[in-house]
Formats: sequence, C-alpha cells, structure tokens
Amino acid sequence: MKIAFLGPHASFTQLATAQLFPDGELMPQASILDCFTAVETGEAAKAVVPLENSIEGTVSMTLDYLYKTPSINIEAEAVMPIAHHLMIHPENSVEDIDRIYSHPQALAQSFHFLDTHYRGIPRQDFSSTAAAAKYVSENKDLRIAAVANQYAANLYGLKIINRNIQDFEQNHTRFIIISRQQSKYDNSKLEFLGEKSGMLITLPEDHPGGLHQVLSVFAWRKMNLSKIESRTLKTGLGNYFFFINVEGPWEEVLHGNALKELESIHADVDFLGNYREFLLES
Repeated sequence: MKIAFLGPHASFTQLATAQLFPDGELMPQASILDCFTAVETGEAAKAVVPLENSIEGTVSMTLDYLYKTPSINIEAEAVMPIAHHLMIHPENSVEDIDRIYSHPQALAQSFHFLDTHYRGIPRQDFSSTAAAAKYVSENKDLRIAAVANQYAANLYGLKIINRNIQDFEQNHTRFIIISRQQSKYDNSKLEFLGEKSGMLITLPEDHPGGLHQVLSVFAWRKMNLSKIESRTLKTGLGNYFFFINVEGPWEEVLHGNALKELESIHADVDFLGNYREFLLES
C-alpha cells in the first residue's frame, strides 16, 4: 500500500507514518497540498499530515485543504511527543557555529534555549527539520547547525551537541491519516487514546446568534466538543468555516440526528468521519 507523507525523509511526519504503516510503501511529498493531491488522484491510498502542535497550534494549511477537498476523510489521529536536538557536522565543533537552520516551528519551539545558549547566532528558516539536517551534512565548511530529530542525526551522520532543547516538555504533534475511504484505522500495537468525530461547518449566513445556534445542537444533547476552531473562507473579512471535534464513539441516533438538525438550520456540514486516536513513540 502506498502511503504519502509530508517529507522529506527523517521528518517527524515520516517517524509517525512508519509507526502507523510499518509495512507500507512510504512516499515523501514536498508539501501538505501534495499529500492531499496524491490521495485525491489515487497515487497514494492514504496520507499522513500534521494537524496540530501543542505549542504552535493548528497547522492551518491542513485545515484549509480538508475544507477544499470534500472527497477526503479522516481515518485516524495519532499523537507523538516531539524531541528537538541541536546537531552539527561531526568534523566541526560547537565553537564553530555561525548559523542555525531548521523549520520555523522547530526554531520557535526551542527559542528560549537557543536564545540562552547561542545568543547572537543567526537562525534561518528551512523547509523542514530533516532538510536542514541534510544541508548541514553536505556543507561542513559553512560551520552551521540544525535543529532536528534523532532519526535525522542518524540518517545524515551528524553529531548531537545538545539534546531535548524544546522549551516545553509537553511538546506533542497530532497527525491525521487521510484517505478517500470512510473507514476506520486500527492498530492493536499502539496505545489507544479515545474516539471522536470530525466535521467542518459553514454557517448559512452572518447573523446574530448563528454560531450559538450551531453549538446548541451539541449542547442540549450533552455532546462534548474537544475542539472548535475557525478558519477564514478567503472570500472576504468575517467569513469563516469551523472545524469541530465531538468526543466519543459514533451513536447512530445521537450523532445522526445532530447532523440532521444542523442541516435543518441550513448549516453546511462536511462530515470527516468518526475515528480513533493513538499514541506514538518519539
């Protein structure tokens, strides 16, 4: 089975994908859009993309493409602890560092450590943590460092000079498995965290109490919302869609009637699926 993931090799997404699909044919993609396109066109059966980080928040691009590709469903969520390490070329030393490269989120997540221990050394954004590690391995004369994971250090033969430099211990990223099938992913080898339903809701028009009307559909049924987030429709200021997670297993009467009531108040609902959440190793 071909599984697309946000690459390149040794990215955190690959680490997640390898645990979710240990026997899959993994296909690195250059962007989140490429992952969605691979699934939509049938080039890949499924894809794994990041949805949210506990420090930096939601990956807005993933939400946007979930909205733009209604044929795509969510099969599962997976949460992975994130550990960042500072690494250099093995022939260089810590005193030689002139610049630090990494993905913007990795640099943001280790900002205070870098500011304390490497103040004055410029930091530069890179397309991914793995790409930054690869660049360091290929350019020893530039005397640069990368913030990346252990797998990237092993893959590209780099020397780790500082481990676990993330500013917050509780640094986790939530990934989703997307596909065109309305099926549930399951894996008895992974720790099961819970079950939820995901949906994208667009209000029929901008009017007082519109959002309250939508939320009331869940409130009086005592359905717990673990997440609600707005994203711009990009059609003008004040126009949004909402990503909502409802906790718990699917109950045909309860959930089905809630969806029917949302339709009755003319809300546009894209049901992404009812799916399980698992815990991965870092």
